[in-house]
Amino acid sequence: MDIRKCTAEAIGTFWLTFAGCGSAVIASAFPEVGIGLLGVSLAFGLTVLTMAYAIGHISGCHLNPAVTVGLWAGGRFPGKDIGPYIAAQVIGAIVAAAVLYAIASGAPGFDLAKGFAANGYGDHSPGKYTLFAGLITEVVLTMMFLFIIMGATHGKAPVGFAPIAIGLALTLIHLVGIPVTNTSVNPARSTGPALFVGGWALAQLWLFWAAPMIGGMLGGMLYHWLSEEPSAKVTGVTPAAPAE
Repeated sequence: MDIRKCTAEAIGTFWLTFAGCGSAVIASAFPEVGIGLLGVSLAFGLTVLTMAYAIGHISGCHLNPAVTVGLWAGGRFPGKDIGPYIAAQVIGAIVAAAVLYAIASGAPGFDLAKGFAANGYGDHSPGKYTLFAGLITEVVLTMMFLFIIMGATHGKAPVGFAPIAIGLALTLIHLVGIPVTNTSVNPARSTGPALFVGGWALAQLWLFWAAPMIGGMLGGMLYHWLSEEPSAKVTGVTPAAPAE
């Protein structure tokens, strides 16, 4: 385990969860100048874009257990490092949720029962979408996210542009997924807020671990099969050798 890489993953996932969920909790419906669904979607994309440039050369900037597992399934990440990466990501997300709670609870009328950017289905879906609809949405969106990550970071992809493609992909994913599940595609991001909401959020958290993990592996394997050099050097990551 490389402590520097794990620390980078914790910091990056902190930023994704704090700034992404924070945009939803604090700014999405702020009186008169709320950023709305488009703003929240863009905020999540910007967290990945900014962190990819900041820590991509240190840890690869996964920020997401589904990305870590998907890259392993695609031959881009060693299996021995999966556990430490996921642990660091979850810790970063929980700390982010704690900081966000400390800030958000300082506003008059703050109500944790409103959801705190937690993911849900059925009665807890923003659009009241069913469990099945949420499952399909999370699997497909995460699968395409991994497919884009694998392609954008391939050794033959344009150098230096991967963070832009990946950040915009996450923005698009949120534009589609927020009405269905409040968009997870990231088990760590889902875990942080769910721990504070408790109750229904914890009861439904299983979906937001299972579906993104399945989707991530499908996306990684699909690109691995499709690409003529699936394990080629990953742009901006050092070391960049194929997984052992």
